[in-house]
Amino acid sequence: MIALHSLIKLEYALSFFVLFAIYCYLDFSILWFFLLLLAPDICMIGYVIDAKVGAIIYNIGHSLILPSILLTIALFANIALLLSIAMIWLAHILMDRALGYGLKYMTGFKDTHLGAI
Repeated sequence: MIALHSLIKLEYALSFFVLFAIYCYLDFSILWFFLLLLAPDICMIGYVIDAKVGAIIYNIGHSLILPSILLTIALFANIALLLSIAMIWLAHILMDRALGYGLKYMTGFKDTHLGAI
């Protein structure tokens, strides 16, 4: 039987691939997808200050809330560029979670809501 932690990671991986398939179906640039896929990791810059600031900034950039809001705005306003950015941002978060990188606790970078890295 698959452990619950593995099942959760599998769900995130599957969600990543579904999102990528939709992104391709919408005929957005695959080159831009891969060039920008790691861009949200700039949010790790807060760890230069300390673990608390790092966790706050990292979690803002890696929570599903902001890219979901951006995606919704892009859909209702019919703005393709915003839609592609939101999809890449969501894909990054799904990829991270599939790899076991969750939202950070203020105790350190390796302490996440998905367990220790």
